[in-house]
Amino acid sequence: MSIEKFVTVQTTVVPLPIENVDTDQIIPARFLKATTKEGFGDNLFYDWRYEKSGEPKADFVLNNDKYSGSVLVAGKNFGSGSSREHAAWAIAGYGFKAVVSSFFADIFRGNALNNGVLPVIVSEAFLAGLFKSIDADPKAELKIDLQAQTITNVSTGEFESFEINSYKKDCLLNGLDDIDYLLSLKDEIAAYEKQAVKF
Repeated sequence: MSIEKFVTVQTTVVPLPIENVDTDQIIPARFLKATTKEGFGDNLFYDWRYEKSGEPKADFVLNNDKYSGSVLVAGKNFGSGSSREHAAWAIAGYGFKAVVSSFFADIFRGNALNNGVLPVIVSEAFLAGLFKSIDADPKAELKIDLQAQTITNVSTGEFESFEINSYKKDCLLNGLDDIDYLLSLKDEIAAYEKQAVKF
C-alpha cells in the first residue's frame, strides 16, 4: 500500500484564512524539477514561510508554535492555478491528512485524493465558525469521520456532512492508490478473463 489508511481523525488544526491560494503559492515552480515526492513538505508555502535568506518568517502560521495538527483549514478557492500534482505532494509531505475549505479547484482536489489527502468541502458559514473557534483557542479541535462523511467542530459541536466519490473513499479507507486498487482485484480480473475466454 502506498498511502496511509485514513481513519477517523481528531486533531488540532493549522489555520490559513486566505482565499484563492494557488498551486504556485503552495509549491513555487522552481521546486518542480524533482521527479519523486520526497522533500516536498519542506518547501510547502516556501515563499510565505521563509525569508530570502532562508530564515523562517515569524508571522507565518507554519512557523507559529501555537498551531499544529494534521489538518489544514484554508480559505475559499484553495488549489487554483496550474495543475501541478506537486502541490498535493507538498501538502501530504508536510504531514497534512486533510484540507478543509469551502471550495477547491477540481484538479487540485483530484490530485489530493490521489495522494492520500482528503479535501473536505464545507459551507462558508461552517468554515467561518471553524476560524472563529481557532481564533478563540489555537488548540481547538476538528473531527473528520471519513466513513460517516462528517466533519465536526469539537469546540461547538457543530457538524456537517461532506461529499466524496465512493471509489476514492474506498481507496482512502483502505490505503490504496489506483494501482494498488487494481492489484487488489487481480483475482476477480483473472476469473473474469478466464470466463470471457469461454465465449
